[in-house]
Amino acid sequence: AGLTTGQRVVTVQRGPLYRVRGSHVTLWCKVSGYQGPAEQNFQWSIYLPSAPEREVQIVSTIDPSFPYAIYTQRVRSRGVFVERVQGDAVLLHITELQDRDAGEYECHTPNTDERYFGSYSAKTNLSVIADTLSASMAPQVLTRTEGDAVELTCEVSKSTTQHTHLSVGWYHLQGGEHRAVEVLILSKDFTLKPGPSYEQRFLVGDVRLNKVGNTTYKLFIGGVKPSDQGQLYCEAAEWIEDPDETWKDISRKQTARTSLAVMSQGRDLSVDIAAAAEHSLSEGDTLQLNCVVRVQKSSSRYFEVIWLLDGTEVARIDPQGVLIWEEEYEERAKLGQLRAFKPSNAVYVLTIYEVGLKDSGTYHCSVSEMKTPGDLHSIQTKASSGLQVNVKPIGYRMRLSVSTSTPQVTAGDALILHCEVQGASGPVSVRWWHLPPQHAGHGVLVATMGQDGTLSLGSTYQDGGTRGSLRLEKASSGTFTLVIPSTLDEDDGGQYRCEATQWSRGQNWTEEGEAAVTVSSMAGLGLHATLRSRIATATYGQSFELVCQVSTSYTLEEVPVSVRWLFQPSPSTGPSCELVRVFPSGTVLWGTAQPHFQEKAQLTKADTSFRLHIHSAVAADEGTYQCEVEVWRRNTLPLGQPAATTRSNALGIKVVLPESKLQVATEDSSVKIASGNTAIECRIVFAQINSQFAVTWYLLPPLADATPLRVVRANYSNILEYGSEFSSPAQKSRFLSQRVSSNVFQLQILSANLGDQGRYYCVVEEWLWLVDSWYKLGEGTSGKTTLELKLPGEQLQMEKTNHSLSAREGEEVTLHCLLQSAHLPGTHLSATWFQVKSSGRDSALLTLRYDGTIGYPQERLAGRLHLRRPSAGDFGLTLSSVERGDAGTYYCQVQEWQQQSEGKDWALQASACSGYTQLTTIPP
Repeated sequence: AGLTTGQRVVTVQRGPLYRVRGSHVTLWCKVSGYQGPAEQNFQWSIYLPSAPEREVQIVSTIDPSFPYAIYTQRVRSRGVFVERVQGDAVLLHITELQDRDAGEYECHTPNTDERYFGSYSAKTNLSVIADTLSASMAPQVLTRTEGDAVELTCEVSKSTTQHTHLSVGWYHLQGGEHRAVEVLILSKDFTLKPGPSYEQRFLVGDVRLNKVGNTTYKLFIGGVKPSDQGQLYCEAAEWIEDPDETWKDISRKQTARTSLAVMSQGRDLSVDIAAAAEHSLSEGDTLQLNCVVRVQKSSSRYFEVIWLLDGTEVARIDPQGVLIWEEEYEERAKLGQLRAFKPSNAVYVLTIYEVGLKDSGTYHCSVSEMKTPGDLHSIQTKASSGLQVNVKPIGYRMRLSVSTSTPQVTAGDALILHCEVQGASGPVSVRWWHLPPQHAGHGVLVATMGQDGTLSLGSTYQDGGTRGSLRLEKASSGTFTLVIPSTLDEDDGGQYRCEATQWSRGQNWTEEGEAAVTVSSMAGLGLHATLRSRIATATYGQSFELVCQVSTSYTLEEVPVSVRWLFQPSPSTGPSCELVRVFPSGTVLWGTAQPHFQEKAQLTKADTSFRLHIHSAVAADEGTYQCEVEVWRRNTLPLGQPAATTRSNALGIKVVLPESKLQVATEDSSVKIASGNTAIECRIVFAQINSQFAVTWYLLPPLADATPLRVVRANYSNILEYGSEFSSPAQKSRFLSQRVSSNVFQLQILSANLGDQGRYYCVVEEWLWLVDSWYKLGEGTSGKTTLELKLPGEQLQMEKTNHSLSAREGEEVTLHCLLQSAHLPGTHLSATWFQVKSSGRDSALLTLRYDGTIGYPQERLAGRLHLRRPSAGDFGLTLSSVERGDAGTYYCQVQEWQQQSEGKDWALQASACSGYTQLTTIPP
């Protein structure tokens, strides 16, 4: 969907495909939209129905070592190969389809693009079905006169369960030509198609094909011509429609051939000789020779026929049909080993039963025409051309081929060797020998199968506990299969020889052949482990999986194997420790150094890979992982040292917190009040649904270079923690942090005064419960809210003169604060003394409230502070027992309060500050 230019697409022949056992099969594959060289590479694999998840590599255009062992020999012998049609298209050839070739085929193209984009492989299904097609026609030798008619019958049948069509055709082979020409074909779509040389005769009805019943097809040729002379045969083909709507012939069968002789209408005599079977025979076969007389109106004429072998007469048949044998053949004729007769006046037959070597040679037949049956002189005589007949010794036809389906194995693997005997005409016995590589020419008897099928083992192979129980089996096809279940070591490699002996008539003939196998020790073969993971960084709570991929030159599933998982925490605290070990028996042993893994790790094995799945990652899972693989010889207990060991690359895994999605409103605002209570708002715009929040409120005093002061922090459990400047009971009672909704927090300021002015903001922390604890994901800072007090009354007039005073430590000193303007009737005054602090939040020392009560915010100073009021507007502060720490800058703030009405609260009307007094202390 939505393919774009430059997106790689691999296309393979659509399936499912059905092909018959033993046929030559091709599968096409092509790639488009790729980058890189014009000549792309292809790799073919199969997924067998017995293990649909396991990839079995077949053949590659780039890597000769790509095929798995099951396909290595077939690829080497080009029983399986890839034909490149063009740079980006290939055909996979399987020259002789076998049942084990059924499965899902995958065509893969290695990446040549700048980046992975598109598809790099495609799959199709291939099913192997039995070849049920049969076609048969009885072989004949026919003689017709020009103008006669001929009819041939072909029997065709099939029993395929899939929906298939048949095509049936007749073909003509003339003289020494090797290429047959079409006579008439009934195609798969049930249309008749004549060959080019028979088209006109088809149109006028002289060439016809009739179907009788379900399986019988008859060819009729009317008015035969000399050009029809030669051999005729029938060919049937079975067709199936593939998913791409094309038709494919999955099987073809030819019948035996019928010889047709056509005699011309002229008076000339011609003679042909032909054999009803092949010219090369073995002792004991039957030879039938047909002598055909080609002449017009043969039934009304008289002939004498003489059979000759290498020019010597064998027998003759006179015009009256009397048979005369030469003397040396009379005895054999009496015993029924020879027979000569004429089925018609134009055909003469010589049959030799159980031919011997002496029957080899060149046969002729000579035909003489007589005017009358009793004439001694012929009108004309013609001899046939010579027919060479070769009779071979009885064992001549026996052929032997030796092969192995396990040319390269690892110690402990099975050896399977095949000895195929063809052409034997009698009982066969077989002996298998082993020719070890270190003892060239010295054979060790492995096993023997007698003519009656009895099995005996060589002395070296009689102990079933060493190599397992050997088997020597004979298939109905004449193949003798030797199976050695378990090889010991490299010494079991070398040549294996099969000797097959045929027995007949007191004689025997022996053929032999050899096949080579290589047995490798496991230590000498490559064992490599590669550790990989889909993710290198896992978030808290996320699961991740480590895959230990093992590559070997042997089948890993069939040998005892153990795997050990190693882990080194980050930061490193020492060498790697063992997390867990899985023994060949399946026993799992967990290490003690990192016990938390046992509760959260899962171990699996698939084909050639081992997997460690870690659930719910936490910080303790961060570090470097490795896997170590050990293998032992097959069929041996894993005791002592393993046959091979490998350790993978180190793979680092990081565990990080999830990314915070927190967003806090950052718009600045301002709040102006005259007095009383107020609230500063902090709003969360966006955050994860299950997050909790900690909120810290800060005050930025009005001074230009002031440092932010922490007012109060409410953690994710809403526990309050006040800053040092707001930790007194009085301040705690005035500043409160509250959550008023799911996304809004407020700082409540009660009885706000001028000292509370400044810019307020909040810092929100996002916290999330992950696996085992609360974790801070991130934080956000709000915009600033400026708090300003606007008083309704007129500005008070204070003395603004700055003073400098010195006092000796231990003495007392008085700081001046003088209100110069008169306060309004009905109003009360309050006064507060401050010591200037570098933080910008000055420290209150003493407060005279409007009701006349005095408070000491700094309780430790209460005994040394005294307010002197010689007059109503004088708020001087006396500091007794001066200490070195009292040095600094002081000022006072005077406020005017008025009650709105009887019983109502007092409200602040005006405020003013004095000038600054700089106090310097002098040591005693």
